[in-house]
Amino acid sequence: MPKVEVYTQPWCGFCSRVKRLLDSKGVSFREIEAPHGTPEREEAIRRSGGRTTVPQVFIDGRHIGGCDELTALDASGKLDPLLAAA
Repeated sequence: MPKVEVYTQPWCGFCSRVKRLLDSKGVSFREIEAPHGTPEREEAIRRSGGRTTVPQVFIDGRHIGGCDELTALDASGKLDPLLAAA
């Protein structure tokens, strides 16, 4: 199972959606709370190439994007192979 990391913040509907999608697939992931102004948020921005929104999802260190990108990967059938790799 690949290493999955999700940068989130409290009360974020998009973050909840990403977590529900990953849970529905039985994927364990590391949630990193990253509210505005925290070192974790700065890390998320740096790792994602400057994206300032949450969630930001990484699979085996590869930046996937946010909620829209993750759900698009799932809809296209490309998410499951990423999650099964490694």
